[in-house]
Amino acid sequence: MGSHRRLAPSGFDRGACAALSVLSAATAATAAIGAVPATAAPREGTRAEVDRLYEEAERATEAFDRADERAGLLRTEVGHARDRIARQQDRVNSLRQTLGSLAGAQYRSGGLDPSLALLLSDDPSDYLDRASVLDRISTRQADELTELRSALRELSQERADATSQLAELERSRRAVATHKRTVEKKLARARRLLNSLPLQERLAFGQASRSGLTDLAGFGSAEAATGRAASAVAAARSALGRPYVWGANGPGGFDCSGLMQWAYARAGVQLPRTSQAQRFAGQQIPLSQARPGDLVVYRSDASHVGMYVGHGQVIHAPYPGAPVRYDPVGMMPISSVTRV
Repeated sequence: MGSHRRLAPSGFDRGACAALSVLSAATAATAAIGAVPATAAPREGTRAEVDRLYEEAERATEAFDRADERAGLLRTEVGHARDRIARQQDRVNSLRQTLGSLAGAQYRSGGLDPSLALLLSDDPSDYLDRASVLDRISTRQADELTELRSALRELSQERADATSQLAELERSRRAVATHKRTVEKKLARARRLLNSLPLQERLAFGQASRSGLTDLAGFGSAEAATGRAASAVAAARSALGRPYVWGANGPGGFDCSGLMQWAYARAGVQLPRTSQAQRFAGQQIPLSQARPGDLVVYRSDASHVGMYVGHGQVIHAPYPGAPVRYDPVGMMPISSVTRV
């Protein structure tokens, strides 16, 4: 389970947020390191590179999640289309069987010239009645068969279109997965570099604020806005210590948006899969009004998300190699806050 520092209270408000969020990552990291020896200065480039790689990784993960979600929805639609086609085919088969029986009866009685059949009939009026009924039945059944065949053609086209779209989405997902593997290699290299640093520097890197917001313990409220928000917070807390896993939404591991989706699902709320979509899953509010359960979305491209839990802290899935943990809400530039 990750640990966090308790931040001292401050008079934070939105104006302070706007002013402070423009501070550079290097300045924030240097401030957070504090007592790190001066020998760490030449390694600032390494920390900045790791930050860049983490951001790139999260963008790739969100793109992967979005493509995978779309593919899943389309697979469901294709399944429904196939079910409809199967039901329509059953109706067509039933009609064909009925029409075949009628055709056989007509062949047996209608093979004769109608005028001769009328002369040979014991009851000409009965013949006329039966002929009229058969004609009406045949016409009605033929009309239904024509209609069903038309519907079947339409559904078959829908299925072909959906299958084509699914194939396109799968190609997109594979491309994103390839990009993800490239990023993972870069991250592995960055982690090797970080592991070569002294322990104090590694800890300072993990705790550094990337936004300049370093004193937020006294802002917002410690009470959840709704019962479902409180339930989501409890679920998020239960996930503390679980690993960051690419494209995962629990319960064994999570990416950032997967954790939010899983936690709110435990509260009976279905969130979208990606952080970009989650930012619009409720009412956007000022950061100064944040309450536990609110979603805090980071970076201008909304590529990271955490859950505010009060006392200036969020719970989030940070990045590969770091477990679900508490961090300061101002750990990186904040894009928006959403109350679900």
